[in-house]
Amino acid sequence: MKRWFLILLTALSLTGCGYNDFQRLDEQTKSAWSEVLNQYQRRADLVPNIVATVKGEANFEQETLTKVVEARAKATSMQVTPETLNNPEAFAKFQQAQGELSSALSRLMVVSERYPDLKANQGFRDLRVQLEGTENRITVARNRYIQAVQEYNVLARSFPTNLTAMVFGYQAKPSFTVQNEAQISVPPTVDFGTKK
Repeated sequence: MKRWFLILLTALSLTGCGYNDFQRLDEQTKSAWSEVLNQYQRRADLVPNIVATVKGEANFEQETLTKVVEARAKATSMQVTPETLNNPEAFAKFQQAQGELSSALSRLMVVSERYPDLKANQGFRDLRVQLEGTENRITVARNRYIQAVQEYNVLARSFPTNLTAMVFGYQAKPSFTVQNEAQISVPPTVDFGTKK
């Protein structure tokens, strides 16, 4: 009788430990992360087509194209493993490389506005729409990942599941951060000028 009581007591104490929740949320973060990677790969696959189309514009700024190609090479050369999610330093490097590619592509799109023949090119317009759609998908995928990480981290830090986290080594996961956090916290200056 005592033995069954101990088994029942152990089973009841384990139901509140959060072990299964850690498993579920860990898989959820991995799944969300995979979608982020899929969207980044989609963007990386568009870059060669965009660069090839832009190269057709004879006077296009070579430096801008070079920066896009270099940023893509850097972003796609990083080895991303499941351990990247648990390594804040590796995660930050990956995030920085993707941010550099985003910046280079943004610059390319701004510069392309100066070239009427390029803007009129149907192939370039189609690629631009695909790129904009992909950037939106990246934003959605990153937001889902951020939410999944938040749920996981709350579980890892809350009592009594934080005890389970300590016993089984479940560390808080890094989340996406804004690269220029200090810069964006300063409100923009708006100058409407004076009426004459």
